[in-house]
Amino acid sequence: MSILNESLASQISGWSNPRDLAEDTSAPRNGLSYVRGPSTPSLAYVTIPQLLRDAVSRFGPREAVVFCDQNIRLSYYDLDRAVDALASGFLALGLNKGDRVGIWSPNRYEWVLTQFATARAGLVLVNINPAYRSSELEYALNTVGCKALVAARSFKSSDYDGMIRSLAPELEQASPGRLQSVRLPQLRSVIIMEEAPGPGVYSFKQLQGLGGPAQHLRLMQIDQTLNPDDAINIQFTSGTTGSPKGATLSHYNVVNNARFVTDRITLTETDRLAIPVPLYHCFGMVMGVLGAVSKGATMVFPGEAFEAESTLKAVAEERCTAVYGVPTMFAAMLDRLESSPRDLSSLRTGIMAGALCPVEIMQRVTSEMNMSEVTICYGMTETSPVSFQSFVDDPIGKRCETVGRVHPHLEVKCVDQNGQITPVGVQGELCTRGYSVMKGYWGNADKTAESIRDGWMHTGDLAILDAQGFCTITGRLKDMIIRGGENIYPSEIEAFLTRLPMAREVQVFGIPDEKFGEEVCAWVVAKAGETVSEDQVRDFCQGQIAHFKVPRHIRIVEEIPMTITGKPQKFVMREKMLEWLGQSSP
Repeated sequence: MSILNESLASQISGWSNPRDLAEDTSAPRNGLSYVRGPSTPSLAYVTIPQLLRDAVSRFGPREAVVFCDQNIRLSYYDLDRAVDALASGFLALGLNKGDRVGIWSPNRYEWVLTQFATARAGLVLVNINPAYRSSELEYALNTVGCKALVAARSFKSSDYDGMIRSLAPELEQASPGRLQSVRLPQLRSVIIMEEAPGPGVYSFKQLQGLGGPAQHLRLMQIDQTLNPDDAINIQFTSGTTGSPKGATLSHYNVVNNARFVTDRITLTETDRLAIPVPLYHCFGMVMGVLGAVSKGATMVFPGEAFEAESTLKAVAEERCTAVYGVPTMFAAMLDRLESSPRDLSSLRTGIMAGALCPVEIMQRVTSEMNMSEVTICYGMTETSPVSFQSFVDDPIGKRCETVGRVHPHLEVKCVDQNGQITPVGVQGELCTRGYSVMKGYWGNADKTAESIRDGWMHTGDLAILDAQGFCTITGRLKDMIIRGGENIYPSEIEAFLTRLPMAREVQVFGIPDEKFGEEVCAWVVAKAGETVSEDQVRDFCQGQIAHFKVPRHIRIVEEIPMTITGKPQKFVMREKMLEWLGQSSP
């Protein structure tokens, strides 16, 4: 790969001291809830391959990735060569620029390699939640028309290979790369992360060696056609109505957000970032992987999924200086530290996102994990993801009660039900405009138009901006449930459960939970003359929807409380469920 010119490298590297920009972060003016982020550092009009190329040219011999479970370590030079080999393999499959490639796997070396290789070949990476089951996989692959799928053989209780073969039994008689499936009509190639993957599919190792000189030449030609505004990633985010939508992100979206996120925690090439958060989320693949690469830092992956013990072990043994997580992850690590102390003196910073952090947890993370510079973020997949973030030296109170201040090059406002900007200190719907707003929902112009109006992304979250520009998230316009950092939309579960033959009506909502923040509840009304049990509802969910969407609390009821106009009163259901469970409303 050619080395980027000096000015381009300067664009990517970002600002060396982001705290110097604090005064440039505009506080609300004229008493209105509107803020504009600083205009420096400049936006970088580059692609993901250019971002990696710059890191390789500046930090080539340095360690790029460490996968503790797989015992894999690669320098930036090594990573670069492996990415090119895999990208050539994708081209050898017959894939062309713009084709979609699904990735269905927990945190593994192959995931990161696929992330960069698809971008290198101009392919669109489609993130598939590792907790998805067969019906969700089928929907995702067909909605965006994936031509290839890279998958682990299995993960925890999920038999990925088995689910793929149940959807495409034609694999048993197909040659690898030549699948013709009735239920997955656009899928041609399946790649399994296994040495002997069985009939009809390639092993990941085979894919790595599939490309030759012709494909390497094509890579160089494709490189000349890549545009920072090209769609490069699709992430499914559940809608409040209907099925999940594919938020489509560009190089420009994610590269710049990754840079600014890691600017705020002053990450450099000397840092080692532990990433126990999932790669299929923006938290892992944008804030983690791309954020680290933008600074030449080392990425350390403790395991395939978060476990407190393995994360602490990796942080201690790899001398990590930063770690990412949601509040429940940090709480679990703190609990583990009590019984199994570790030397965490290398830690300095990190990011806590996904939910507000209790003050006690923040204080303990600062003192017991040595993370005095941990920051808080707020964002959503549709904004690549981060819009607000605290600085490393903001007071602990501000880092717990708010989500910090606006990111560079973004505008944010809070609006009332009439679309008017609210006064400072008055709650309104949070709206974001700027480089980070997604290209749209894949193949869904109507839903895109509902969410993005005049360039403003309407988040559906309720927020308050104070006079200093700090943002506090106060609630949601819609009834999304956030369970352990996972966004869960009741309507999606309701649509699934209405397929239960005995059910006439289903309502799903959330209630507070000490461990996960919220838990999923379902009320089910049986059809006339039918009976249904709680166990039947649970059994119906098993293996069909992700485990975190399966209602923990189920009640069979005779009727759903409604308004005069026939709208379900979920607040009544919530209060009644709390009463039944012996809890009080917060």
